[in-house]
Amino acid sequence: MKQAELPAATYGLRVLQPGGWPQPKGYANGIMAEGRLVVTGGVVGWDVAGQFADGFVAQVRQALENIVAILAEGGAAPEHLVRLTWYVVDMDEYVSNLKALGKAYRDVIGVHYPSMALVQVVRLVEPAARVEIEATAVVPR
Repeated sequence: MKQAELPAATYGLRVLQPGGWPQPKGYANGIMAEGRLVVTGGVVGWDVAGQFADGFVAQVRQALENIVAILAEGGAAPEHLVRLTWYVVDMDEYVSNLKALGKAYRDVIGVHYPSMALVQVVRLVEPAARVEIEATAVVPR
């Protein structure tokens, strides 16, 4: 079993799932954690040279890889994520790419699904950006 496939409880996280609620797919309704907080700003899908990946899914993959790099700087890993907030400029673009997005997510983050929110915005600060993601992680004490 890969590290990212271990239950969230292994990392000091507890998934909050009220009784009788439908099981979420690809996210958690809530997560409880105790430890050291690691927070990113809004992360876009550009590389170290400031070049954007080509296309929505490629930008999501790059943004997630960038988040993993930031987490590592703080001593955190994808399995410590408790929340992701996604800002997209086109909700239809997100919905029409769900299968490819799921693969990109699992390739980078694994099968750990924190609490998530998805918001469509008019635009992002970087005109070429199709997505911006904020991340919060908690590293157990």
